[in-house]
Amino acid sequence: MLYRFDGKQPTVGKDTYVSELANVIGDVVIGDNCYVGHGVIIRGDYGRIEIGSGTAVEEGVIIHAPPGSTQSIGTKVTIGHGAILHGKSIGDNVVIGMGATLSIVSEIGEGAFVAEGSVVKAKQIIPAKVVVAGNPATIVRAATEKDEELWNWVKQLYIDLAKKYLAEGMEPVK
Repeated sequence: MLYRFDGKQPTVGKDTYVSELANVIGDVVIGDNCYVGHGVIIRGDYGRIEIGSGTAVEEGVIIHAPPGSTQSIGTKVTIGHGAILHGKSIGDNVVIGMGATLSIVSEIGEGAFVAEGSVVKAKQIIPAKVVVAGNPATIVRAATEKDEELWNWVKQLYIDLAKKYLAEGMEPVK
């Protein structure tokens, strides 16, 4: 569900699916061909959130922006189930693993991979094209072409899933 708050309302791009079980509030811009899953909360109440085209926000994700700031999320980003994002920026083609936490004003470089359950600390900057893991998140290796191939396949799955939800919808079972 989309909600207006404080005179601002979300905008959603073409061929983007936002589950009616998600809550998208206030100053939020979502690009084209995105998937916003069930149980997602995107709070643009005292900050702005911008989500690039082709991005998947999987079930149970929480996204918030610091007061008076913008949380920018690039194109073709995958945000895994149950992740919590309160950062500053996420570059294009990033993967945020399930249950990862990105703390206030953190930054994730283009093509980086944040492993499941990792914690990116406040103001921490993750460089481009690396894999990070742990608490706090530390670099474990460089991202590989094989990593990128796998995640490009997954990203396309969610773009296709968004189109299927838009075409078919969900139907309650009585």
